[in-house]
Amino acid sequence: MSGIAGLIDHTLLKPEATEADIRRVCAEAREYGFASVCVNPYWVELVAKELAGSQVKVCSVVGFPLGASPPHLKAVEANAAIDSGAREVDMVINIGELRGGNLEKVRSDIDMVVYRAHPKAVVKVILETALLTDEQKVAACEIAKKAGADFVKTSTGFGPGGATVRDVELMRRMVGPEMGVKASGGIRTLEDLNAMVAAGANRIGTSSGVKIVEAARGHSA
Repeated sequence: MSGIAGLIDHTLLKPEATEADIRRVCAEAREYGFASVCVNPYWVELVAKELAGSQVKVCSVVGFPLGASPPHLKAVEANAAIDSGAREVDMVINIGELRGGNLEKVRSDIDMVVYRAHPKAVVKVILETALLTDEQKVAACEIAKKAGADFVKTSTGFGPGGATVRDVELMRRMVGPEMGVKASGGIRTLEDLNAMVAAGANRIGTSSGVKIVEAARGHSA
């Protein structure tokens, strides 16, 4: 059980989330032993307090969900989250520049966040795969790897589609064994999680973590 829970970033990124909601997901993360709690930047300080003394990491998003902030603002946002207690940051790439073929600008975007985050925090690079061609996904993975990011991640959960087995397989092939692959967006069941892990994901972003772990417990009973 802890193995499955340890793959999950317990996620609450809805704009209508209240303080009570944030405290609830933190309590769940402590109880189940999730890898992290992933929240919007405003809540990072509260989450850091709620998770103090536990093994659960604090995760924040950067440039979320559109990826269209200037690189220096993404860097500032990452720095502020880390100062507030985040030890993982999930940044959205500049999707428009990637689609436009301006790869150096995409690299600069990632570089600035990695520079600010390392060595204090892990950086996960969100590609928003549903908006990209396979060639663009490959390019984004190569850029993220060269920039020294720690993970590539499929989706924000706010785009037109979420994680697919095919995309996770492609991303894993491109980054190799030394980088992480995070599948997120639309992962709601134990079957979904198992399919993504089999495809090469070693982290799962979901708001259904409790349901998934309870399902796993039922299967093993």
